[in-house]
Amino acid sequence: MSDPSAPASDWRHLALVLLTLWLLVTSPWIALYRRVPADAGWLDYAHVALGLVALVVTVAYVWSCGRRGRWRLYLPTSRSQMAEVGRDLGGLLRGRVPAAEGGGLFGLIEGLLLLALLATAMTGAGWFLTQGSAEALAWRSHHALAVRGLLVLFVLHAVSVSLHLLEFLRD
Repeated sequence: MSDPSAPASDWRHLALVLLTLWLLVTSPWIALYRRVPADAGWLDYAHVALGLVALVVTVAYVWSCGRRGRWRLYLPTSRSQMAEVGRDLGGLLRGRVPAAEGGGLFGLIEGLLLLALLATAMTGAGWFLTQGSAEALAWRSHHALAVRGLLVLFVLHAVSVSLHLLEFLRD
């Protein structure tokens, strides 16, 4: 039985997946620019509200993933940790799936995804808090950039999880 306090089995992980998917899928229909428009629909308000919920859950999840020094699994800071990422990349090019736990390439993807999720949520909040001002459009631009990075890393994370599931089924 897995440890219920482990981040991968955490309810926050599922909440973030569902919130992120909903926010990404519905974002093309959001009509927010400098401020929430007077004729905003339920989708606009839902995006803002669920985005703020996502910010709170993201902060809690990032904290739970990084506490007690576990952040080192996600963000390699030493030469040996970066060498492990390089070995994983080389192995991937030779058809070997990197290890799921303990850092390496997939840990780095997860760490960058956590940072992109945090950046996306924080820039969205910055955009909301500065609405109506000249800074709002700058925050909107930062938010759009963070969303693009989040989307790329979200897909990479889904691919890496799928590779592990495929590898698990092969064994």
